[in-house]
Amino acid sequence: MKLIAGLGNPGTSYALTRHNVGFRVVELLAGQRRIPINRYLLRALYGRGRLGPEEVLLVKPLTYMNRSGDAIAALLWHFGLGPGDLLVVYDDVALPLGRLRLRGRGSAGGHKGIASIIDRLGTEEFPRLRFGVGAPPPGMDLPDYVLSQFPPSEEEEVERILEKAGQAVELFVTQGMEAAMNRVNAPAPENFRDN
Repeated sequence: MKLIAGLGNPGTSYALTRHNVGFRVVELLAGQRRIPINRYLLRALYGRGRLGPEEVLLVKPLTYMNRSGDAIAALLWHFGLGPGDLLVVYDDVALPLGRLRLRGRGSAGGHKGIASIIDRLGTEEFPRLRFGVGAPPPGMDLPDYVLSQFPPSEEEEVERILEKAGQAVELFVTQGMEAAMNRVNAPAPENFRDN
């Protein structure tokens, strides 16, 4: 079993913000695979189903971004899973809009949701899918930027990359980390978008 955790903040006011692309990827997969995310446990909403032959938990922590690790660590423990069974999907301002990057480990890179997970799991050794949202414009504070919505001019691109992020998650679950990294992290300029 794999636990796919999309990071974000609960509530309609946050739903379309840059910080909530993790939630949106998990919701997209849930809709495509008919896995309702309607169960509540340990401060998270989740759904249980399959991606290909593999059983998955699609998870949206309800602890707000900066405490994401509280819910994720508790769920891993509850279901008898380890950090290697986890894939975290989250926004990254260090990547340009539309760029995806899949890694098996790493530091938080300033992302407070990832820092919370590292703190609660006691390790940086867990898979993560970074979804590029671009850097804030000059003079704009980072918190204001990640809590702002994508402008209409970017939303079509966002929808397209959400789809590709969903494919990346499925590759991770069905083909394993190395095969998924080879596709998602390919050096081609389109970075997996049209593969």
